[in-house]
Amino acid sequence: MRHPCLTCGACCAHFRVSFHWSETEPALGGTVPAHLTEKLDAHRVAMRGTSSKTPRCTALDAEIGVRSRCAIHPVKPSVCREVPASWEFGAPSPQCDKARLAHGLPALTPADWDLEPPIAA
Repeated sequence: MRHPCLTCGACCAHFRVSFHWSETEPALGGTVPAHLTEKLDAHRVAMRGTSSKTPRCTALDAEIGVRSRCAIHPVKPSVCREVPASWEFGAPSPQCDKARLAHGLPALTPADWDLEPPIAA
């Protein structure tokens, strides 16, 4: 089974990705590349491209609903780590569902997480 996020990308092209600026500061343990962000206010930055009317994260390499990858996945912002795919951990994710529906994709179901087909007796 392939992880559903690898063929989605909807959340990265639907929401503003904002977080504390310290996540871009290596001296403070930050890992997000600062050049991929823009300042929102004294405390927050956003991933470039996500503050527009039609958000799309600059780190997103995707054809929504077909293939998707985050170019900075190992060092992505904390807010990206906090949005699970629906049913990945046994519960729906309103954010995942909202983004998928906005891009014309069906909401994920528990069946999307079946790892292997049942073994025939």
